[in-house]
Amino acid sequence: MYCPFPLNKSLKKKKKKKWMTSLKIDPLGMRLGFGEPSPHVSRAQAHTGRAHPADLAPRAHAHWCRDGPRRPRGPGFRFRLPGLMAAPAELAGGGVQEAAGTVEERVLEPGAAPFGNFPHYSRFHPPEQRLRLLPPELLRRLFPPEGPEKRAILGLDVGCNSGDLSVALYKHFLSLRDGETCSDALGDLRLLCCDIDPVLVARAEKECPFPDALTFVTLDFMNQRTRKALLSSFLSQFGRSVFDIGFCMSVTMWIHLNHGDRGLREFLAHLASLCRYLLVEPQPWKCYRAAARRLRKLGLHDFDHFQSLAIRGDMAEQIGQILTQEHGMELVCCFGNTSWDRSLLLFRAKP
Repeated sequence: MYCPFPLNKSLKKKKKKKWMTSLKIDPLGMRLGFGEPSPHVSRAQAHTGRAHPADLAPRAHAHWCRDGPRRPRGPGFRFRLPGLMAAPAELAGGGVQEAAGTVEERVLEPGAAPFGNFPHYSRFHPPEQRLRLLPPELLRRLFPPEGPEKRAILGLDVGCNSGDLSVALYKHFLSLRDGETCSDALGDLRLLCCDIDPVLVARAEKECPFPDALTFVTLDFMNQRTRKALLSSFLSQFGRSVFDIGFCMSVTMWIHLNHGDRGLREFLAHLASLCRYLLVEPQPWKCYRAAARRLRKLGLHDFDHFQSLAIRGDMAEQIGQILTQEHGMELVCCFGNTSWDRSLLLFRAKP
């Protein structure tokens, strides 16, 4: 069976994850040329020749963990981080009002970002690590032209941070080179990118090279009233009720830690109801422990739900089962793992 990602010989002998073999792989993934779910690829095996920050960080600077910078081993190192959380902008008349006033910056230790709102996330989790696993023609295969008029493809990026990955995904799927601003290969791709941190969203808006195609908004996705109003307003501009594809890249852990098992299930339920396809990158359980450990080392209050979480262990398996067994989605393909050991899973809503 054809798979666009050549496997290392040592990987061919490895067994597949039990949960992946137990799930029914949608034949669509095979028709699209994705093949069966790829086995997990270790950091060393997936290395592309580009040095990972963890291999380069000098001892006097911050050391990098799976989901954020660890406490520095040298003196005098501080991160500039905005306030931990600002209330999401309220909606009025279907639009988004700018939050009044400015958000003051605070000097915090590295890792003190309980919502995953690291100010320089792409420095230790570069977009290229995800892009190398995703075929550039993915959206063209999922959404082939249906007529002479090109239908806009609508995407939802939840937890976009400062927009680096959002922009990289846009360029990747349109096969844009540096300096190019448009492509006729895919047609009209529009992304709604949201994050809980208004400072990161403001930075994304300021630095985005495609302001007509990418919309950045401040949104607490777990706030039902603001979420429904904002997403409905965006979709109504295109006469749609759902997004074609959703991107949830390293967000599930932060939802889980801050909202518990019930919150994670609600979050996945919302995404399943909002998107025809869903690309998810769950954080593994070791990232949960690392995030909780960082807060304890800094003397901060632990995550309210961490000790009481019943959903734990293999989080890719747990999230895959919730989406397939509780919300009627099908696993189309696993594109493999990033060098920091996170699976890229593509799901599709059943017709």
